Formats: sequence, structure tokens, C-alpha cells
Amino acid sequence: MNLQELRWFVALTESENITAVAVEMHVTQPTLSRAIARLETGFGVRLFDRRHNRLHLNRYGEILRAHALRALSEVDSAHNRISTLADPNEGTVSLCFLHSLGEWLVPELISRYRAEHPKVRFELRGAAADSVVDDVRAGRSDLGFVAPEPSVDDLVWTPVATEPVCLLVPVRHRLARRKTVSFTEVAEDDFVALTPEYGLRQLTDRLARAAGFAPRIAFSVTEVGTMRAMIAAGVGVGVVPAPSAAADPPEGSVLVELRDRDAWRTIGMIRADRPLTSSVAEGFHHFILDTLDTSGLVP
Repeated sequence: MNLQELRWFVALTESENITAVAVEMHVTQPTLSRAIARLETGFGVRLFDRRHNRLHLNRYGEILRAHALRALSEVDSAHNRISTLADPNEGTVSLCFLHSLGEWLVPELISRYRAEHPKVRFELRGAAADSVVDDVRAGRSDLGFVAPEPSVDDLVWTPVATEPVCLLVPVRHRLARRKTVSFTEVAEDDFVALTPEYGLRQLTDRLARAAGFAPRIAFSVTEVGTMRAMIAAGVGVGVVPAPSAAADPPEGSVLVELRDRDAWRTIGMIRADRPLTSSVAEGFHHFILDTLDTSGLVP
């Protein structure tokens, strides 16, 4: 018994006309008859009753038909899934990334890729740095974009972009009219910051350590948008990504450039240190690598 014989059998149960099925399936009538005979021999029962030179599905045949339909449906589903995984031009790529990267880096890369591969779909999830790492390690996401570089051994990290950070202050803050400041100048200020699992919070803590103080975190939040809104309301200062913030600083707040040496972060692409599970994910991964300019960063 093989899949082709099962398909012939199912077709025959629908018409009960061996001549018509032979024509429909592009097979000779003797070949079809022998295939049905092999099925009946294999199961040890007749699957059709023969009356007046016609076939009539019997109760044994009805049982086989029900199971054959389910089996063929599962095989067809498997074939479709395998074809999708094997086709680099069609399928779904799952990406996880820092929330702030959803405002510039991720849309830009996907737009470029979709211009060449319009049938590829994406599942996108913004998350904290630790969650991005966990998703990629667990296989819930094919690739991730995160900063800083994770301190784990089972991920492959590729730097793809650098992103400066700025100080965001309320419009009436004493530093609001300055073009540049040093981080030491806000040592006594209240901070609005992301919670510790976020890369931007970790960068804020590093800047403070380098400046010789521990930031006084008055408000901990989980989204950069909330953080910027709180600063615009006048309750504190904070460190924000320059590209997204510069494009649309909230009313009531001002961006001030930080002149500290470490006031930037390297954004990297991460993947699990094992083969990607689909050709479409592998294709997007290679696209990112090919996009890197001579400095190793996305232009």
C-alpha cells in the first residue's frame, strides 16, 4: 500500500465507477483494479461489494475511507509545511527585538528585504533585552536584534548598527538650553528609566558608573514611550535612543546631546548557535549579513 493507491481508493469511493476514476487519475483500468485488489489483500477483507458490474463501498471500505482521508490530509499538510520551510522566497520569519528598534531599524530592514521577496511574511515582537535573548535561545524567534551583546555561549552575535543615546529633560530643566552635557551634571536628578532587564537601562547604569554616581531611579517603566511622556511631564530626566527620540521628541521635553565617550550602543543580530529551522529565515539572515557595509554596520 502506498499513498498513490490510497488516493485512487478515495477517488473510487466517491464515484464507485472504476472506468471514470481511471480516466480522472490518468491510470489504466487494469492498474487501478490491481491496486484495489492489493489493498483488499492487505486488509484481508473486501472493501467494495460487486453488484451488477458496479462497485459499492461496504462497511470495511467506509472505515478505511475515513482513516485514509485523515492520513492523506496529514501528509498534504506536512508536504505544504516542508515546501514552505524549504522555499527561501515564501514563508514566515519570526523576529524579536528591543521596542525602540521597532521605530527605525527593523522596519527599514524589512522594507528592503520585502522589496526583493514580497511573499515573505514576518511575525514581530518587541520586548526587553532579556526576553529577546530568551526567545531566540528557546527557538520561539528565528532572529533577534538586541543591545548590549548577551553574555551567553549558545548565541551568535553580529553587530549591525550603532545608535547614539541622548539625555531627555523637561523643557524647564536647567540643562534644557544646553547643546551638550556630561552625564555627571545629572548626578543629583531624579531619573525615569526602564526596568533593569532592558538594555537601555543597563546602558544608563553604565554611564552613571563611569560618571561616578548611582542614578536615583524615581520611576521605573517598561516602555520608552511612557518614559518620554513622564519626562515631558517634568518628573525627571532619562537616557533615550537618539534616532527614535530625535524624530519626534514629546512636547514639553528637550533632547540634549551627551558628550560622554560611552553614550552610544552597538545593536547586534542574534541567532541560536544551531542551524535555522527554515530556508526563509536563513535567507533573511544572509540578507542582513550581505547588507552590512565595509565597517560591518548596516548603512
